[in-house]
Amino acid sequence: MKTILTSFVLIFSILIVGCNDNTKPKEQYIDNDRPGDTATVYFDALYNQHNLQKASNFATPKLARIMKSYGTAKQFARSLINLQFDEVVIEIDMSNSSLREQYGNHAKINIVFTGYFNGKKIDDFRSIEMLKIKGKWYVDKIIADPYGR
Repeated sequence: MKTILTSFVLIFSILIVGCNDNTKPKEQYIDNDRPGDTATVYFDALYNQHNLQKASNFATPKLARIMKSYGTAKQFARSLINLQFDEVVIEIDMSNSSLREQYGNHAKINIVFTGYFNGKKIDDFRSIEMLKIKGKWYVDKIIADPYGR
């Protein structure tokens, strides 16, 4: 009888743990020790969630003030970043080790954007400068596309 009860408790425990629905928001999973994770969540908030407030939480105070002056995520992305998407996949470019440089509290990262705008596929990238403040990484500057316009 004791082994049946123990087996039942063990099986029930496994089912409870296995069926746990993890509903934490994406930004709670980021590893803030890596600047690329913060950059990815920042651009996801801008382009996929269209949430300027959430994106500004991952920006330095100076960049956050500039962002808020545009009013909406769409206006900021169109005007300052010069990229527009209906839907986009955001990845860190790790193809060349010199493209991602991290020195102390500063990092420069290339982000690759693959998405669609008005039915046309767009592949583009942006370099961004990251700054570490009190142990957390923030987007400090979005470097202008040298080949744009």
